[in-house]
Amino acid sequence: MQQKLEQLVRSALRSLADRDGPDELAALDPGIERARDSAHGDFASNVAMRAAKLAGLKPRDLAEAIVAAMPSDPIVAATEIAGPGFINFRLATSAFHESLREILRSRSGYGRAKPGSRGRALVEYLSANPTGPLHVGHGRIAAYGASLAAVLRAYGYEVDEEYYINDAGRQMDILATSVWLRYAQQHGLTIRFPPNCYQGNYVGEIAGRLAAEHGDRFLAGADSVAPVMAAFGDDEEHNLDALIAALKAALSDADFSTVFDATLNEILADIRNDLEEFGASPGRWFSERHLLESGAVAAALAALERKGLLYEKDGPTWFSTTRFGDDKDRVVVRENGVSTYFASDIAYHVEKYGRGYDLMINVFGADHHGYTARVLAGVAATGHDTERLEFRLVQFVVLYRGDQKVKMTTRGASYITLRELREEIGNDAARFFYVSRSNDQHLDFDLELAKAQTSDNPVYYVQYAHARVASMLARLEGSLPDAVTAGFGRLSEDAELSLMRTLGRYPEIVELAATGRAPQHIVHYLRDLAAAFHAYYNAHRILIDDDPLRDARVLLAVATREVIRNGLDLLGVSAPEEM
Repeated sequence: MQQKLEQLVRSALRSLADRDGPDELAALDPGIERARDSAHGDFASNVAMRAAKLAGLKPRDLAEAIVAAMPSDPIVAATEIAGPGFINFRLATSAFHESLREILRSRSGYGRAKPGSRGRALVEYLSANPTGPLHVGHGRIAAYGASLAAVLRAYGYEVDEEYYINDAGRQMDILATSVWLRYAQQHGLTIRFPPNCYQGNYVGEIAGRLAAEHGDRFLAGADSVAPVMAAFGDDEEHNLDALIAALKAALSDADFSTVFDATLNEILADIRNDLEEFGASPGRWFSERHLLESGAVAAALAALERKGLLYEKDGPTWFSTTRFGDDKDRVVVRENGVSTYFASDIAYHVEKYGRGYDLMINVFGADHHGYTARVLAGVAATGHDTERLEFRLVQFVVLYRGDQKVKMTTRGASYITLRELREEIGNDAARFFYVSRSNDQHLDFDLELAKAQTSDNPVYYVQYAHARVASMLARLEGSLPDAVTAGFGRLSEDAELSLMRTLGRYPEIVELAATGRAPQHIVHYLRDLAAAFHAYYNAHRILIDDDPLRDARVLLAVATREVIRNGLDLLGVSAPEEM
């Protein structure tokens, strides 16, 4: 309906331009939006106020000219000029009937644009270092990224979802060293475990499986590692680097790689499994090690050097990111000759751009807020269009049980895992609650509310509306009525009209969620739709003896079911038939 009104206003603007007005009138955006107050109509446009100076008319005079030039259309019941020059549109009831027919024709395709009609998009999300299980904060990033990808897909993008694996560098060396230390302890060695190693129980569990498969194969280095630990000073980070170097020197390259790879593969498999069960699994997993081993990082740095953008200072090699808007220059090669994570990110984005996406979105945790400027600097310096790359930061999660804040520690680790959250409240509640607020706002997550089977729980409330329709259809005798011949004109109750208006908003909500990168609009809409349906269902019987009215009401309920299911699907939430 919104698109139809846009077409009518565009036609009027072209007509005015063809008569006496400037040609620029024909190119103006009609600016059709939902009316803020339904008492004033269904839609409104401010185009007359925006174009008045261009047309050389007072806004109200131009608004009247636009309305007079609009082609007649049965979906428009009335137009009204309000205030300084707003054009308000009131839709005919038949417009809502046509929306119902469109829903019933399209079913799962309702609200979805043609695949690829808006181009190709890549959504990279989560990309957590594979150094341990996913925690509840990771869960919000995963839910947001997966829902955003689904919304963009519905809006017409061909979307790829990607996880960037930081499987190289210091953090992974620390993790492998942590596993080796637990492995040594499990073989009876009295050996100190540094506080800045990875502490979770999962480290000992991986070490136990390593011991079960390889026995004492990796103990050869224990004698040379222990003295390094005994000599530790106050600088814990320096001590840790010395420990890693000693372990690498003590073990053969093959043995250290075996410990490293076994650790990486176990944690990465756990992350993959966790995300698959969560319904937020990226289709592509991109390895940082691949970038290093393929020479892509070296090539990217060489390209920057040829442009005179690298320099050496105090040992490391720096990239002049301040020339591209960053607040300070960044190290790309450490003093020891090892490239930094940032250097890998430059090469990674060069590779991304090479795939020809029209839109690329990086979904990061809020703690990466300072990272965006340097990545954009790398993109600009390598000659790519920064307008095609966006960053979306996801804020932190705080768990509550009612009014009580939940302590974020469990089972000896420093966080509550995503798997533990899912086991307690279920995937549906987790996915729904995670995206119920804007990604740039902190989220207070009430565990007790998420588990409640009452109308206070928003996901239960929405799913119950879907199940109610399924229950009603189970009692329906015979097949569904024909939507083409149904007498929707019999739907005249206020609750029916309200429900039809709400159903007709769904395509606009998908567009709003996609263009704003804001899947929470789907959540809010589904709550409104469920409220409209419950109000209708509670006030009016559907399966009545008046066959034409019954058929119209049944199809209204079926249309509601389809839209709820479509919306829940974008959020990765199930649409149950019974509850």
